[in-house]
Amino acid sequence: MNAGTHIPFTVVVLIPLYNEEKNAALISDEIIHVFATVPHAAYKILFVDDGSKDATLTTIQKLAAANNSISYISFSKNFGKEAAMLAGFQHIPATADAVITIDADMQHPPSLIPILIEKWQAGNDVVYTYRERSNEHVSYSSKLYSKMFYWMLSKLADVELENGIADFKIIDKKVLAVIKEMKEDAPFFRGLFKWVGYKQLGIPYRVEARVNGESKYPTKALIKLALHNITSFSTKPLTMAIYVGFFTSFMAILYLPYVLYSLYQGIAISGWASTIATIAFFGGVQLTVLGIIGLYLGKIFMQTKHRPRYIINEIKALN
Repeated sequence: MNAGTHIPFTVVVLIPLYNEEKNAALISDEIIHVFATVPHAAYKILFVDDGSKDATLTTIQKLAAANNSISYISFSKNFGKEAAMLAGFQHIPATADAVITIDADMQHPPSLIPILIEKWQAGNDVVYTYRERSNEHVSYSSKLYSKMFYWMLSKLADVELENGIADFKIIDKKVLAVIKEMKEDAPFFRGLFKWVGYKQLGIPYRVEARVNGESKYPTKALIKLALHNITSFSTKPLTMAIYVGFFTSFMAILYLPYVLYSLYQGIAISGWASTIATIAFFGGVQLTVLGIIGLYLGKIFMQTKHRPRYIINEIKALN
């Protein structure tokens, strides 16, 4: 049950990090400042260092030593943002009433946290954010890739995601309890939180300029992420492969009358160019279908290994 407006409550702010040594202290200071303005709220900050190669771990160790409300988890290597968030979720104590996830690059405005808390206290179990369409801090190509990604995901998967939906959100403890029980090898939390249902509310936010560092999601990574997430939430690509097979078979049948007519009239059938083009077309279709099947088989293969989804090298647990 969501905390009332006059009942003390505790919120854990979960911040995954990868090479954010210059931003860790900035985001920490901003969050502490924001919570000073939220009545009846106690905060805790949990950093998850995803195998950073810079001085990120040293920075958050110093922050944790200076403030008992700050804790951290450090991975043995880079396992990815979703793994970092999963580790954070699994180490949040049951005493926490809600958790806020936010990026460390300062593009998610901490000033929006009081609004997230207010909407949560109003009875929403998940209050998520999505990027405003017009924003000078987002390049045209990034907007285009994002639009294509979420359009594909909404069409091919079984979840409806707003264009520009972010990991910046507040999650009630009962929803978090459900997420903790999931055993997916490579979870996609933006989709999972929408999939579980409950009462949810989306609010727009304006992306701030990145203070330090660079984006961790180049185009290649976004394409890989799209393929992974589509196959995580739907079997529609397999169904589409069947339709593609039917279509190509139908096209081949349409070609048969031409062959019979040519034989009857004694006309020479087209040479090697048309033959090679036909073989290449059907070969491409077959490889595409096999590739789709391979993606699903690969996910099953990785799931059956039962490897840990992350390995913790060092931890300062939340109180």
